[in-house]
Amino acid sequence: MNKLELQKMAVEVRKGILEGVHSAKAGHPGGSLSAADIFTYLYFEEMNVDPKNPSDPNRDRFVLSKGHTAPGLYAALANRGFFPVEDLLTLRHTGSYLQGHPDMKNIPGVDMSSGSLGQGLSAACGMALGAKLSKQDFRVYALCGDGEIQEGQIWEAAMFAGFRKLDNLCVIVDNNNLQIDGRIDEVCSPYPIDKKFESFNFHAINIDGNDFDQIKAAFDEAKATKGMPTVIIAHTVKGKGVSFMENNVGWHGKAPNDEEFAIAMEDIRKAGEALCQK
Repeated sequence: MNKLELQKMAVEVRKGILEGVHSAKAGHPGGSLSAADIFTYLYFEEMNVDPKNPSDPNRDRFVLSKGHTAPGLYAALANRGFFPVEDLLTLRHTGSYLQGHPDMKNIPGVDMSSGSLGQGLSAACGMALGAKLSKQDFRVYALCGDGEIQEGQIWEAAMFAGFRKLDNLCVIVDNNNLQIDGRIDEVCSPYPIDKKFESFNFHAINIDGNDFDQIKAAFDEAKATKGMPTVIIAHTVKGKGVSFMENNVGWHGKAPNDEEFAIAMEDIRKAGEALCQK
């Protein structure tokens, strides 16, 4: 996909996030929207995946370590063809396979169940080491939250990945600077994130995580980096794309009511129309 096509698809992903969370009357829109461009680039440009063969042993793997932003992952998977887009409206409903957090046993395209913060990166390290040991060339991607990296297990995994020189592992930190209790630098600051990962023998890249040119350059650089894992610190806007949600910590984990949903969808519709004029 070219940049404009990716931007248009990101609009569809954001639409799916809002529709799912509104239908569920619960969920986490803020962090899903901030990472929507990352989800879009991963599934429509970066990763070697096939919706017709989601268990292909040679596929690239993705672990959503910040599992509460499942609405973003589901919207990307649905638009990529792993399951029907209309199923996004069943998010968190009784009997739906689209649970509040990713479930690898029941959701096509989900490589790891997650939700307990801090644990996903360890699973991704295991996958990356497994690829090395079995001499397979697939890559492993893990998306972490910037609040999540306050968890100690993240740094145990980082130490392991750096020591094992897992250059087939790419970690993305969605650095929107907000977590459930407020600004991350006021709750328990993990800054400077890049220097911390570098001390564990990571190659660190800082980007605007809502800019596709910078996203592409970062993933290209990660693939070209040998002998060490890469971390992409994606500086993003929480609630990106919805006027009243942007940089508003209150939208970490609540669903919009009908009136708010209408305003949010109008914001997304206008963004899509603007792209169609290009």
